[in-house]
Amino acid sequence: MKSTAEILKSAKEANNLMRCVPTEKINSVLLSMADVILKNKDKILLANKTDLELAEGKIGDVMKDRLALSEDRISAMAEGIMSIASLPTPLGEVLERNVRPNGLVIEKVCVPIGVLAVIYESRPNVTSDAAALALKSGNTVILRGGKEAYNTSRAITDAITEALIKEGLPENAVQLIDDTTRKSAEELMHADGYVDLLIPRGGAGLISACVKNATVPTLQTGTGICHIYVDKYADFDMALDIIENAKTSRPSVCNAAEVCLVHKDIAKEFLPLLENRLCGETAKHKVTLIGDSRASDIIDILPAGERDFDTEFLDYKLAVGVVDSLEDAAEHISQHSTKHSDAIITECSECAKKFTDSVDSAAVYVNASTRFTDGGEFGLGCEMGISTQKLHARGPVGIRELTTYKYIIKGNGQVR
Repeated sequence: MKSTAEILKSAKEANNLMRCVPTEKINSVLLSMADVILKNKDKILLANKTDLELAEGKIGDVMKDRLALSEDRISAMAEGIMSIASLPTPLGEVLERNVRPNGLVIEKVCVPIGVLAVIYESRPNVTSDAAALALKSGNTVILRGGKEAYNTSRAITDAITEALIKEGLPENAVQLIDDTTRKSAEELMHADGYVDLLIPRGGAGLISACVKNATVPTLQTGTGICHIYVDKYADFDMALDIIENAKTSRPSVCNAAEVCLVHKDIAKEFLPLLENRLCGETAKHKVTLIGDSRASDIIDILPAGERDFDTEFLDYKLAVGVVDSLEDAAEHISQHSTKHSDAIITECSECAKKFTDSVDSAAVYVNASTRFTDGGEFGLGCEMGISTQKLHARGPVGIRELTTYKYIIKGNGQVR
């Protein structure tokens, strides 16, 4: 088992070699990765079974869903890698070109960032997503997963290493740290001179620890307190469908809805319909509704506590509030949102425009589920995470967001 220090050193060495690998070779490696992962699906599923057994009694059913793999999910992982392989590369793209009066030609060119370090928790598919995105963007990557998914992440990484060796690329271009203690995470946070960008992907505690303690550049991927505002001009059937999807299709992910705000003019009519859809006898998944005093006066739901509108439940729970206007909805979102994904349901184009102008989130939706905030759904293949900061990336972090630029200056003997 290599130490974190050894992995950091070898990742930097591999990065020097990766700079000159042509795009065609990278694409070939990605296709080989997808193929090897599919061929090793039984081994990966067995490792995942071990992780699930070890997690029994320690995590709830919703979090088990984050951890669990199936043949379909492994196939989706492979398809995501193949999708990334099919995307055009931004590397070498001339972003700006300027010819100076003295004849110097100055080009601003897209290049890889370098060595990426990704700290994540219990979603093993992050292993393949991060590896594929890093390689496609010309980077090397150090993966540090959570202990709950260690065996699965190791099996996936071994398959990736097999593909790298088969294609003749540095096997240290993708590495998994076996130490899942806090010590290895802290080593990555302070790996100045080795890590060019740290990307934490997980719960609020992990992200906060990295942002507060890291001395290397850190990309803040955010937790998702995602809102859906049902405007007074909303189509009720559409609103119910969207809310049900955003809350129940996969509540353990960061783009799931956690808060529903309803305009006061329709609250008495709409809230009973919402209660029936999410909590009634025919509900596919029973959702616990938690409401402010105005919502509680209309339907029989649990009263909201002080922090319920600031909580990423990651469960079948939904906070419900009644607001006086679109402006009040936008203000509520400003106060409580994590600036991830927020939506309005309305048939009024002016209201939609006002909402999208007012809400300062990475993804703002009109008449669609927040569950679409995803690299695959955005046409990026997959994503390294959802950035809720504004520099240098925002929203789903794909290939382009894992690049930077440098200036190439061409002359014919100019001196100053």
